[in-house]
Amino acid sequence: MFCGSRGEGLGGEVKRRILMGTYALSAGYYDAYYKRAQQVRTLVQKEMNSALASFDALLTPTAPSPAYRLGEKSADPLAMYKGDLMTVNVNLAGLPAVVLPVGFMAGAGAEGQDVQLPVGMQLIGRAFDEAGLLQLAHVYEQTASLPPLAAPLAAV
Repeated sequence: MFCGSRGEGLGGEVKRRILMGTYALSAGYYDAYYKRAQQVRTLVQKEMNSALASFDALLTPTAPSPAYRLGEKSADPLAMYKGDLMTVNVNLAGLPAVVLPVGFMAGAGAEGQDVQLPVGMQLIGRAFDEAGLLQLAHVYEQTASLPPLAAPLAAV
């Protein structure tokens, strides 16, 4: 069961990240990678908590670009890592966050046609204040003119 769940239940990207983490924790690399990563994590936590001392939540982009088309970047791990750029700090700091849709941007489709690609925003809350963060997200959902969950289809 264990081999089946790891071999079949995890995609290539998840397996790649697990292997990278295992490598970084292996003998000889602890000080070079893990120890330094823990020091950076502490700095990120302090910086995020400092910002949240003055505000109820932080509003940030979810990604550096609109979503890409399904399967578009699966052969490019570096592009996929760049897509995580805006959410890594929240995970390092151990803070709650919620992603909400804010609209669509024009992008190129498979054959050059214009398509609408979704854009999201991230609300980051204080540690252990998930309830307050979800209340804020709910207020946004109730008061904002949210886009439909799917991009409008182009007229035929």
